Amino acid sequence: MTKRRSSAPSPVTPEVVTFGCRLNAYESEVMKTLAQEAGEGKRIFVNTCAVTKEAERQARQTIRKLARENPDKEIVVTGCAAQIDPDPWAVLPGVTRVMGNLEKLDPKSYGLGRNERIHVTDIMQATETTPHLIEGFDGRARAFVQVQQGCDHRCTFCIIPYGRGNSRSVPLGPIVDQVRTLVEAGTPEIVLTGVDLTSYGPDLPGAPTLGQMIRRLLGLVPDLKRLRISSIDSIEVDDELFRLFAEEERIMPHLHLSLQSGDDMILKRMKRRHLRNDAIQVVQKIKAERPDVVFGADLIAGFPTENEEMFQNSLRLVDDCALTHLHVFPYSERPGTPAAKMPQVDPAVRKDRAQRLRQKGEAALSQYLDSQIGQTVTALVEQPGIARTDHFAFVTIPEAWESGSLHRVRVSARNNNGLVAENVTEDLWESVF
Repeated sequence: MTKRRSSAPSPVTPEVVTFGCRLNAYESEVMKTLAQEAGEGKRIFVNTCAVTKEAERQARQTIRKLARENPDKEIVVTGCAAQIDPDPWAVLPGVTRVMGNLEKLDPKSYGLGRNERIHVTDIMQATETTPHLIEGFDGRARAFVQVQQGCDHRCTFCIIPYGRGNSRSVPLGPIVDQVRTLVEAGTPEIVLTGVDLTSYGPDLPGAPTLGQMIRRLLGLVPDLKRLRISSIDSIEVDDELFRLFAEEERIMPHLHLSLQSGDDMILKRMKRRHLRNDAIQVVQKIKAERPDVVFGADLIAGFPTENEEMFQNSLRLVDDCALTHLHVFPYSERPGTPAAKMPQVDPAVRKDRAQRLRQKGEAALSQYLDSQIGQTVTALVEQPGIARTDHFAFVTIPEAWESGSLHRVRVSARNNNGLVAENVTEDLWESVF
């Protein structure tokens, strides 16, 4: 689980603590702007995640710590966990307000005069997504642009649709405006994000697919140098998106797939829309169009009724889909979901399987990193001494390079979880921009 904490650079900039996904990171930047404009710079905002019980536990622990360390500051809680069940968050120490996922992006929700302790409405009534223009974040390296919100599917393990609502797409015009603004401000890489990204479009006039939207975006913003696509559902990849991987070098050769399991029976019990062979075929088709693409995936270990043979199918999927970047979760019961009522796997077994799956992923990543030694690659600097390649691998580089700059580097070695670039002649380190 990712946690980001934004420290205030000035007294009027609010502090926002973010848990969870890239979409939450994007929305935290919107919240920061809205709160600052409303004069709420002295409040602390906590943007929660509900994907696992552990995510909620971490958020509660952080809120208690913030309350102890900042007795003079009020804490505002929002995000998916707060949307789904606001009452428990309202009684935590230091918390003076709980906002829903719709409210946190509404300027009218901010202002020191507001006194509702719980400000959460029915997110299932939302029918559209309002884009918010931000100048950039994640340092100077990249910015996330929300193009979709919510989810129409009901996987048996997932509570997120009840925190995000049904699927809504952002029209092309506002997406182009945001991307153009970010590019003009010098942002080198844009990441398109959403809750169920590949469901983009059917609620818009003409029902454009995600691939069709991206092709038009790239055509309308020719100065956009690098576009990255965040997590997608493999079964929904449209024909235009397949073609884009073959034709558009500006699309980064890295995809994160929402796979969850490698066993057909477990996938059916999860109520996923794909089977094992569907995932393998999608990977093979993309590889045929763009051989250098690398894949990450979300995988759940110890889903209810999973036996050892079923788990082995998930282990084998790492090789069958050539996965290099795994996000592994031991199954976590979510009250109100069908999976919580199924026969449960012992928690110790879940933990063991998650560890074995992570070890498999670490071995696959090591093999990939070894294959990069001696290669010349492009590196986007994220912070002093750290960059990422086009394939999203970490690479250690000279600390003097500026965040957001792009360089060609030669890989000389690897460390525990990434690559090391050797100190070579100046012309090879020349910035691409």
